[in-house]
Amino acid sequence: MAYDRNRNRNNRPEKPTFNIEEWTPATELGKAVKERKITSIEQIYHMGKKIQEVEVVDALIPDIKSEIIEVKSVQRMTKNNRKAKFRVTAIVGDMNGHVGVGAAKDIEVKASIDSAIRNAKRNMIPVLLGCGSWQCTCGQNHSLPLTTRGKCGSVEVILKPGPRGLGIVASKSVKLTLQLAGVKDIWSFSRGQTSTRYNAIMAVIKALMNTQEMKNLKSLETNKKE
Repeated sequence: MAYDRNRNRNNRPEKPTFNIEEWTPATELGKAVKERKITSIEQIYHMGKKIQEVEVVDALIPDIKSEIIEVKSVQRMTKNNRKAKFRVTAIVGDMNGHVGVGAAKDIEVKASIDSAIRNAKRNMIPVLLGCGSWQCTCGQNHSLPLTTRGKCGSVEVILKPGPRGLGIVASKSVKLTLQLAGVKDIWSFSRGQTSTRYNAIMAVIKALMNTQEMKNLKSLETNKKE
């Protein structure tokens, strides 16, 4: 089932603006964000903490964007009859180094979309941008610093830095993920059951996470030499 993002767009109510002063955090991480002790997603990621409140992301990244990748009808057999639900896959990002993916199921499409977007915000990660090297010389982080790969299920995605002006050479779902992450120029190669969009997107997320891990390893090696 395809989801038309342009359907009834003009009739949708405007999203209320998040007010951090009216927010009452329920977790220690949320309290630290409200008290301005934590000011970025990068700090949370390197602390190894899990985001449990959507308001944490709303406070740190106010201009976040979302895209619905897939809406599918799924069924589950019970003792009485078949129960149908809608499974939604959503991506969120600020197009400046932060992206997240989430999925959710519900008996209504609108409820599934809202839950998927909230789950995507909870899975927000920082993306290490560059221009084919660790030290960007052109002054514009338009690509990734190095070649990286990620795998989810049978799908494997390889991302290679590209020159300025190339654009994103990828399938539609992979392209949307990289755009929301802030990547502008890149080559992508994929193999496996790529028609499974969720696995393809998660393979991209794991590839982006690998750049952070490689940066941490490089920092450790530098510290040992010193």
